[in-house]
Amino acid sequence: MSNTVRHTSRRSQSPRRRRTPSRKKKFFRRHPHWAWWTGGIGIIILYVWLFYSFFVSPTGFRWRALYGDANYPEGYEIHGIDISHYQGDIDWEKLRYAMIGGYPLRFIMIKSTEGSSRIDTNFYDNFFHARENGFIRGAYHFWSNKSTARAQAYYFLNNVHLEDGDLPPVLDIEHKPKEQSVEDFQRNVLTWLHIVEDKYHVKPIIYTYYKFKEQYLSAPVFDDYPYWIAHYYVSKVEYKGQWKFWQHTDVGRLPGIKGYVDLNIYNGSYYDMKKLTIGNQEDEW
Repeated sequence: MSNTVRHTSRRSQSPRRRRTPSRKKKFFRRHPHWAWWTGGIGIIILYVWLFYSFFVSPTGFRWRALYGDANYPEGYEIHGIDISHYQGDIDWEKLRYAMIGGYPLRFIMIKSTEGSSRIDTNFYDNFFHARENGFIRGAYHFWSNKSTARAQAYYFLNNVHLEDGDLPPVLDIEHKPKEQSVEDFQRNVLTWLHIVEDKYHVKPIIYTYYKFKEQYLSAPVFDDYPYWIAHYYVSKVEYKGQWKFWQHTDVGRLPGIKGYVDLNIYNGSYYDMKKLTIGNQEDEW
């Protein structure tokens, strides 16, 4: 028998070896396609929920328009901005001549304090330059649910020294403790307002978004305070009550400021806004 025949015969007689499936294939066999689809969808849903809970829900009203420039509400001539350390170092020489919708920049609200232990790192510099460059200035305190109203009020008063010609002190309040009743929450807010009002003899300005005011600050007593409303990307304010200031966008662009800045309008004339300032209110004590 030839060598060719022998080799063929041996191959035909030798038993075939069974291929053992790899670990990877075993893994996929144990998990069918429907399981992979279900798991993938579950991960996407979890991601969306976490993203909404931690980034969208707490500050939903602050979400920015993705495209285009900020629109300016029609019918208003007195424009302003609010700033904090997020705007970085401002070129005040350029900002001094900034125009918004064809009108000059008139007023600047400046973040001062937060809670009972934090002061904005750029506050004193911004506060000084705002007046030096001819703007009507104001200072706002950011409310914290981690400190008492009394401690926050005195921290604000110890660090912020408003002068005649400045706008009344501002309380920026955007969150209510979940475990606290609306009545207790309102009492705490009024504590801050009364302490600060007693110092400056003017009613502080309340800043919040309109849904928050309707839900948590709707008691008639709060209507006695000037209201600064945050309501973005709408042609008109939906809030039906009285208001003095309107923060209408957080994607404003101005010379002298890198990045975005909040734009605001005053609901009235320049003369009317001047009468609102400290030392110029007719009914001051």
